[in-house]
Amino acid sequence: MLQTRRLLLTAILVFTATITSQAQQPKLERIEPAFWWTGMQEPLLQLIIHGDKIAEREVSLSYPGVTLQEVHKVENPNYLFVDINITSSAVPGTFPIKLKLKGQKDLVYTYELKKRNEGIKAQGVNSSDLVYLIMPDRFANGDKNNDVIKGMQETSLNRDSMYKRHGGDIQGIIDHLGYLQDMGVTALWMTPLVTNDQPSASYHGYAATENYHIDPRFGSNELYKVLADSLHKRGMKLIQDLVHNHIGSQHWTMKDLPMKNWVHQWPAFTRSSFRAAPLMDPYAAPSDRKIMTDGWFDLHMPDMDQTNPYVRRYFTQSHIWWIEYAGVDAFRLDTYPYNDADFMSEWGKAIKAAYPGFTFFGEVWVHSGPEQVFFTQGNTVNRGFDTQLAGTTDFQSLWAISAALNEKPGWDDGVVKLYTALIQDYQYQDPMRNVVFLDNHDLSRFYSVVQENKNKYKAALAWLLTTRGIPQLYYGAEIGMKNFSAPDGLVREDFKGGWTGDAENKFTAAGRTADENELFNYVSTLANYRKQHPVLQSGKLMQYVPQDNVYTYFRYNTETTVMIVLNPNEKEMAVSPARYTERVTGFTQAKDVVTGKTWPLSDSLRIPAQTTQVMELLR
Repeated sequence: MLQTRRLLLTAILVFTATITSQAQQPKLERIEPAFWWTGMQEPLLQLIIHGDKIAEREVSLSYPGVTLQEVHKVENPNYLFVDINITSSAVPGTFPIKLKLKGQKDLVYTYELKKRNEGIKAQGVNSSDLVYLIMPDRFANGDKNNDVIKGMQETSLNRDSMYKRHGGDIQGIIDHLGYLQDMGVTALWMTPLVTNDQPSASYHGYAATENYHIDPRFGSNELYKVLADSLHKRGMKLIQDLVHNHIGSQHWTMKDLPMKNWVHQWPAFTRSSFRAAPLMDPYAAPSDRKIMTDGWFDLHMPDMDQTNPYVRRYFTQSHIWWIEYAGVDAFRLDTYPYNDADFMSEWGKAIKAAYPGFTFFGEVWVHSGPEQVFFTQGNTVNRGFDTQLAGTTDFQSLWAISAALNEKPGWDDGVVKLYTALIQDYQYQDPMRNVVFLDNHDLSRFYSVVQENKNKYKAALAWLLTTRGIPQLYYGAEIGMKNFSAPDGLVREDFKGGWTGDAENKFTAAGRTADENELFNYVSTLANYRKQHPVLQSGKLMQYVPQDNVYTYFRYNTETTVMIVLNPNEKEMAVSPARYTERVTGFTQAKDVVTGKTWPLSDSLRIPAQTTQVMELLR
């Protein structure tokens, strides 16, 4: 695994030098990306060459259809940034990149141009999908041999500690794809899998120390591709989690900075304010904007200077590399508002040009609709340019469903917040691209948010799987895993049954409690109904102003109409179908899609307390 991590598949480092006068030959540390493909949309490729005083050497190459365009020397003489042009006439093969220095033997790297990946890739995710989020270290351990990797900075393994590694890996996920597919999941998003060789808390993946290498404690690049292929064979998709904003303090470029402005520099450590409002505030102080975007996320997470063209190309190329290599279908973009807006727009254009069917959504953790819309594509709120960001993680609907189930009703409180959250959709180019969710690896689990009230929790799950957008479940949500994010390790517990010897196995009905099976079956029934009925994927939505703290909306197309009624009250409520003439005319019955029970639409519908009733209308 460690060899794979350093050499990256088939790229071979070849030294032609001999040792003279007992002097050691200078070392060529790496070239990134280590290989590329012919026939790519963008012909220009920028290689990073790193080695001791490598800038003293002259670069040359010779291969039909490939030209050396420009060699860039930067502040650090241990780096060269080399632009090569791979024309449409280039064919797959290998060629030497020579680094010459008078009086010394050449350093030679054998570079490979591969044939493009003709497998399934870049499908994108959309509102027909159900996304399942996994924190790999905490889901399932399929290979005990990679639990501890000699030579890495963190070698402890302790499942009793929320800060240590627990041993979950890619193989463990592959082993349980059937569980996800049976539940109705169509797309898998995992927190980052690239190497995080940090001294502590490296399990979460958000402090990368490599851009092109899967962390060997999770598996290998090859196994990641096996995961992608396994998903595709099941008709499922792979979402890769990306972090543009920062890297880990132990990233290989941090150990030998290419240039001062590779990361944002401050006279003393300066943390981001984590406040996005100044970015859109017409009256904001420039210093407030700067500290938001340029401040470091944490001491061990240096903030990238994305105005640097070398940083831009390094990140963009690495992301294109993963799509082509592994067959990634979509990206989730971490901490989106903290990035340089011009870079993210440029990046988005480059990804879409390379893979027109590819999609990505950004984490936009804000507390108002206008703030969330501000970051989305289409310049719909007169930002002045197109961000290229199709959709966001929809925190506004999260705050709304939480209020609907926990707040006392009022003119502006309670279930009405769900209604008002959606009326802001007019500002988006397409709100169906937003990802709706109840919890994730940073938030309190929703089962705890509703005080472990099973009825309220099921009401929220039903809303999640029937409202507009792309629904996302956090691992364990289907069995009611609980805890508050204080600290966040409490919401990142192991999925029981994922480790050999676990006393309980929640992957099986026999291993789950009665309540857990009730929740699992509820989620599975609704998710598979959604999977089989386009009306809940792409159908239109019509909502009615809540009355008596009851919220009713419809999903409909030319074939099917589904009526959804959310009653968060502590008592049963009667709902008269007569109010919804636009949507119920022509139908005679309503069938509960979970239980199969039917009611005549000529009568008032009795909606139990703290329930979301999902009903398909019948003629």
